[in-house]
Amino acid sequence: MITSIIIFILVLSVLIIFHETGHFFAARKAGIWVEEFGFGLPPRVFGRKIGETIYSINLLPFGGFVRLHGENTEEQIEKPKRAFLNKNKKTRAAIVCAGVFMNAILAVICFAIVYSFSGIPRQTDNVIIVDVSAGSPSQAAGVLVGDTVKKVDKLEVTNSKDFINFISEKKGKKTTVEIDRGGQTKKIVVIPRVDYPDGEGPLGVTISNIEVYYPPIWERPFYGVYYGFKDALFWGKTIIVGLYDVIRELFGGHIPKAVSGPVGIFAITTEAAKLGILSLINFVGILSVNLAILNIVPFPALDGGRLLFIVLEKLIGRKVIPKVEATIHTFGMVVLLLLLVAITVADIKRLIVAGSISGFIDSVLK
Repeated sequence: MITSIIIFILVLSVLIIFHETGHFFAARKAGIWVEEFGFGLPPRVFGRKIGETIYSINLLPFGGFVRLHGENTEEQIEKPKRAFLNKNKKTRAAIVCAGVFMNAILAVICFAIVYSFSGIPRQTDNVIIVDVSAGSPSQAAGVLVGDTVKKVDKLEVTNSKDFINFISEKKGKKTTVEIDRGGQTKKIVVIPRVDYPDGEGPLGVTISNIEVYYPPIWERPFYGVYYGFKDALFWGKTIIVGLYDVIRELFGGHIPKAVSGPVGIFAITTEAAKLGILSLINFVGILSVNLAILNIVPFPALDGGRLLFIVLEKLIGRKVIPKVEATIHTFGMVVLLLLLVAITVADIKRLIVAGSISGFIDSVLK
């Protein structure tokens, strides 16, 4: 449990530090005074001033922030030329979006690392065995995961459709399947079933035409970035669709079942870590895409909410009164914290009912 907690905190730290570093460096580049760089949400537990910025650790480890000089109010601005509110709209918008951009970059980096070490998937004409069902004719005959099917009774197999059709015609008959196993050709005699469990098929194998390709080491980072970018786009689309469903359920007065808070993230992080470092890195990439998209939602207190006020300023030709905007963002933060508490309570209930972390994850994914 202690190890799981440490891993969970490290995962959150990486996500938050990347996000807030985006705001931090964008603000510094624009000449804005960064008063505080905080991990977690207040109250402050520890803080140390380095240069002109306080670096703090706060009690609630579910977020982070960069406090910019003159960010929310025109009062008590000591350095007008270095105040956020006094910068032009383009500069403020860039600073607001910088955190989202950094999370997108982190996601691509994570997926690129995974692909660089686990190989690049590519489509081929080969029919590859990716799973063999227990008690099936294929298991009894000695078929193994990773075998590549070449022929069925002297008929060449060039794609998955061929294989399925050939085997379907051989139900109940002794059939010779020629496979390639590690460069060696083997012939296996098997009798495809006439009756079989749902989802297994006559032979009880799962096939794919996707193989894992390991390019030269120097090429892997480039392949990794390319496929990492594609993965980031895929998860971005998936999360946007899921977010739409969540908002619809919220407006219907229900706590979305597909949503998890800190407890849920802790549970999934724990399970991902059990599967190995690459699985954990991949999960961090998914979380980073999630964080990027959620933060750009135009809701008060989120980056998207702040961006919305900059857009409104452009449309109406003048700034929204800073005190009014600050009040709205504070209200938004309260709403988000209350929602976080509600989701956490729901997660705890589901965890208790499930009786285990794996059971909890199954209930979340249903």
